[in-house]
Amino acid sequence: MSQTWWLNACRPVAADMREQALARQQQLTKPAGSLGRLEQLAVELAGLQGQLKPSVQQLWIAIFAGDHGVVAEGISAYPQAVTGQMLLNFVSGGAAISVLARQLDARLEVIDLGTATLEQELPGVRHLHIGRGTANFAEVPAMTAEQGQQALQAGRDSVLRAREAGTQLFIGGEMGIGNTTAASALASVLLGCAASELTGPGTGLDAQGVQHKAAVIERARVTHAGLADDPLQQLFCFGGFEIAALVGAYLACAQEGVAVLVDGFICTVAALTAVRINPGCRAWLFFGHRGAEPGHRRVLAELEAEPLLELGLRLGEGSGAALAVPLLRLACDLHGQMATFAEAAVADRPA
Repeated sequence: MSQTWWLNACRPVAADMREQALARQQQLTKPAGSLGRLEQLAVELAGLQGQLKPSVQQLWIAIFAGDHGVVAEGISAYPQAVTGQMLLNFVSGGAAISVLARQLDARLEVIDLGTATLEQELPGVRHLHIGRGTANFAEVPAMTAEQGQQALQAGRDSVLRAREAGTQLFIGGEMGIGNTTAASALASVLLGCAASELTGPGTGLDAQGVQHKAAVIERARVTHAGLADDPLQQLFCFGGFEIAALVGAYLACAQEGVAVLVDGFICTVAALTAVRINPGCRAWLFFGHRGAEPGHRRVLAELEAEPLLELGLRLGEGSGAALAVPLLRLACDLHGQMATFAEAAVADRPA
């Protein structure tokens, strides 16, 4: 594998199969276009999977966790210890994503890339020990190039395990106190806009807290003003281990031929970073929902993405994407199981 594997070509869409799926949609017992975006979803999945009747029954959810040094700036309503505590909640089955994974019959993988306060390894968690959280990006880059590449590889490794298990749809989730600050900072650099345009309450900051968070980001941007206009370096400077792992996962999915359902604001910033690094991955990304964080709408617009749901969510963990899975599954079922006009002996409209 190349030392810059993230630049490798992404798998092309099977245009011929996409056209066949589109033709099938025109033959099903319904007015053309009457199922709206559900038709489009099925056609796009057919092109990605290279089969006329796509399926997303085999689901893999990977939760990437990591702590953030920028928490030292007082940018979170919750203490940093919550990151490690939530790892136990994930594998014990008590977190929202744990419940959703059970309901969806999904494989749930929990990966600790680097927490700051967890003193012992937990059964059921993959502990990678990249660092005890990132550095405070308000003062120094969040991670070294070596750490960043380890995090990218962790995302790729999860995808390779998922592909080996026959996964048809990949969801990446995240956990890390302070990671809305990291995502807002990274997005502001990628989009070239003020932090105040993207920064929101995260886990529950008041207006003064949001203003402080934006000020910390702007101070960091001044500190790193000489940073190269390179999305990978921007990721390593402002991101988190879990955000870098998501970037690696999205790129690997596109290279390995696994469709992705992207979660909320943090995951969408990771998706934007992945697309900036390797634009070919964009075709493999579906978007689960539009969340409550103000920056999410802006990043989705940059990606020309139209999410499936809008429910005012801001939990993270992959939960919003998981909630959208039934829509994708039903789109596939309708596409694959509805009768054609000929099969049902129903008269089609005149040509």
